[in-house]
Amino acid sequence: MQITELLTASKILVKTLQKLEFDTIFGYPGSAVLEIYDALSMQNKIKHYLLRHEQSAVHAAEGYARVSGKCGVVVVTSGPGASNTVTGIANAYMDGFPLIVISGQVSSEKCGKNSFQELNFTDIVKTCTKAAFKITSADELESTLLEAYLIAMSGKKGPVVIDIPKNILSEKTEYKNLSLPTDKMNDIASVDILKVLEILKASKSPLIVCGGGVMHAQAAQELTEFVNQTNIPVVSTMMGIGAFPQTHPAYVGMIGVYGKTSANNLLFDADTLLVLGARFNDRVTDAFNIDDLNRKTIIQVDINSNELIKNLSSDIALNLDIKAFLKVLLNNLPADLEFDYFKPEFAPESPSGKTLTAEKAAQYLYNYTKPFSPVVAVEVGQHQISLIKNYKFTEPRKLLTSGGLGAMGFGFPAAIGASVANGFKDPVVLVTGDGSFQMNLPELAVCKEHNLPVKIFIINNSGLGMVRRLQQEQCGQRYFETSLQNPDFVMLAKSYGIDAVRVESEEEIIPALESAFETKSPFVIEFVTDSEDVL
Repeated sequence: MQITELLTASKILVKTLQKLEFDTIFGYPGSAVLEIYDALSMQNKIKHYLLRHEQSAVHAAEGYARVSGKCGVVVVTSGPGASNTVTGIANAYMDGFPLIVISGQVSSEKCGKNSFQELNFTDIVKTCTKAAFKITSADELESTLLEAYLIAMSGKKGPVVIDIPKNILSEKTEYKNLSLPTDKMNDIASVDILKVLEILKASKSPLIVCGGGVMHAQAAQELTEFVNQTNIPVVSTMMGIGAFPQTHPAYVGMIGVYGKTSANNLLFDADTLLVLGARFNDRVTDAFNIDDLNRKTIIQVDINSNELIKNLSSDIALNLDIKAFLKVLLNNLPADLEFDYFKPEFAPESPSGKTLTAEKAAQYLYNYTKPFSPVVAVEVGQHQISLIKNYKFTEPRKLLTSGGLGAMGFGFPAAIGASVANGFKDPVVLVTGDGSFQMNLPELAVCKEHNLPVKIFIINNSGLGMVRRLQQEQCGQRYFETSLQNPDFVMLAKSYGIDAVRVESEEEIIPALESAFETKSPFVIEFVTDSEDVL
């Protein structure tokens, strides 16, 4: 006779996470999740990282997921603990990275009574999660965790929320040691491949648009092989940067509003677009006339049927895994499918003058770090665009940026999560603006506590540069509420016990970079740039 193992729901939660081979949790404790933290204290397979804000915990978990390819896990308490995660959850949802966010809830008998720190959290996050579960009994927790994991990691990956009342965490129930359900993939019909090859063969100027879906599908190798065999040029969206080597001769640049002119021109001139894992949102389409794009032959491949291009009319829309699609395409590639295209070459522009700019800082950073190709996290703003325009990524999962949501405050905790994911072995670079950095600067404490080799480069132009530029263009240069009275960032870093230097001229950049990278500890460089420095 089999002996039934009765455990508290909190211990079942931890045991199930261990079974799923999670080794890392980011979070912030509170009364509604004390049982979870108590269960975590009784084991040593899962390491918990205490961030200083719940939003940071989610961004850190996403940074971890982006670099490792695994699912990130977050634990927070009820009420404000849960609501503080919404920006991070929305960011992961829009960019497609897997998270399980476990939120505490007030006890079942207190729900619906406007109790202290009670929020109907699952209703709040319904529009920015793949699924949101409200646990009503201890019996359903184990199976819900397994289902949440499968949902988060399937198709277009994304966040799943599990909300658990405090009383349920202490209830005992049977641990069933359930198996993980299998995910079903769509089959690739041979007729689809034949249609794609037929269209490509008839095309005179085809172009591949590489989106973030190529990265999610881990299809970088297959895409590179396909391009090497066909000679078709490649452009990327912001989320697709690095999924195809930016140093490859077939790569032209990023498209869209902040894209490269030559890349936008090539997309405009192409007669056929093979769109891989890109949804053509307004950051792309606002740079073009929609009617002109709709005159092209468009083949789109995306794992998420909901993101097949809504702004454009696809001639072929394939709801498929991109890696599997490219493998079948390669296996059926005719020997004569090779194009002799003209790709215009533009030498990169070097900022002139003695003034220190964000572009100069990005160029020096790229040249210095090129030999060891670190993970680079970037915040949102002008410094983000300067970095993307001047730094070449040759591998996937090296650039961490908030694409769909454009969330200031993402980059720093994402860099922390990335450092955890790579086991603190290699330096992780954060490029941030003075505005973005102040969103989550208390996470300096986490860098110091764990001695994370995160190198923080603050572009300090004493203002919100991107907003200032928009006011310059759209508001007749009437600048309002975009100037920042900043702290002394060097003294701030040192108050946390972190070494820091200030750079005010081009000649000081290399010595500062040498100081930053010669140590395995966190380091801050403040680049003081002109407030009039615009893209």
